[in-house]
Amino acid sequence: MSDGPAPRRSPGEPWGGVRPFAIKTKLGALVVISVLITTGLLMIAVRTRTELRFITVFSMIATLLITQFVAQSLTAPLDEMNTVARSISHGDYTRRVRENRRDELGDLAHTINLMADELEAQDRQRKELVANVSHELRTPIAGLQAVLENIVDGISAADPETMRTALKQTERLGRLVETLLDLSRLDNGVVPLKKRRFEVWPYLSGVLKEAQMVSSARAGIASRSGGHTRTDVHLHLDVSPPELSTHADPERIHQVVANLIDNAVKHSPPHGRVTVKARRGPSPQSLELEVLDEGPGIPQSEWHRVFERFNRGAVSAPHGPGSDGGTGLGLAIARWAVDLHGGRIRVAESARGCRIQVTLPGGPSSPS
Repeated sequence: MSDGPAPRRSPGEPWGGVRPFAIKTKLGALVVISVLITTGLLMIAVRTRTELRFITVFSMIATLLITQFVAQSLTAPLDEMNTVARSISHGDYTRRVRENRRDELGDLAHTINLMADELEAQDRQRKELVANVSHELRTPIAGLQAVLENIVDGISAADPETMRTALKQTERLGRLVETLLDLSRLDNGVVPLKKRRFEVWPYLSGVLKEAQMVSSARAGIASRSGGHTRTDVHLHLDVSPPELSTHADPERIHQVVANLIDNAVKHSPPHGRVTVKARRGPSPQSLELEVLDEGPGIPQSEWHRVFERFNRGAVSAPHGPGSDGGTGLGLAIARWAVDLHGGRIRVAESARGCRIQVTLPGGPSSPS
């Protein structure tokens, strides 16, 4: 069995906790060796009565050879780093510096490789973002364009049913643009937190009722236009103790819970059940939320990617009947809203379905 790759060091961390071959040690050794060679040759000259000029020449030659050897060992990795850095500056993030030294240059090589890894990942995410946004926007635009072209060409009349179909595509496009704008605001930190104390039971009860109303309204439009929207999933609220309260931004928490419910409903089986739990956290006015569904769940290998933008998971048949799969932005927005509060959101172990846990720290102070 393979032992796997060796663990990578943090920048500035010496190999094995010590740095036995630091550059200053090498330069100090160079000076000591040069002095020893010169002293040795002088002693030989005194005993053998050799002329001092010959000893001086031999001493200079020996010192220059040793200095050249040390200089070559120091400049060769710098040349390699310069070449890799130039490649990175031109957009080539595939090249790496060899990490085969145990000195400051080895640490520098490690840092350059870490930088290249980060830039490569960001470049890949940027390309994926552009591709995914283009794909998500293209679908409702194409549907709306097809409806309007049919009306203009006289293939279909501008009757209420046809216009409802166009309205459905327009609403989907509007929801996508809205979620993109929300995510952009959260990224830039331009959404201020307006924290206040509120009771959890009536607040979450209102969020669930609103989610049901929105689902029913969408279902009405979808049924008239021949589409499908999930209305068969039962929402259940479990708050303990009933008088539980917290200190947070209600608007942002609404965004978190609504997106988690929407995601759970989409992944629920027919006539499934989505449960929203709320419990008191470890600190005063802190809050622990859970949203559980009865769907296929998320493989543990995908847990770290669940909250990435446009990620829809890798499970087979992930969405329930009538679900369009969503945009893959809801959980990303929920994560950023939780981060604004200084909280944590994660996927937890569950015997059935998916279980998302949210921990909010509470307290009157807003995160910096």
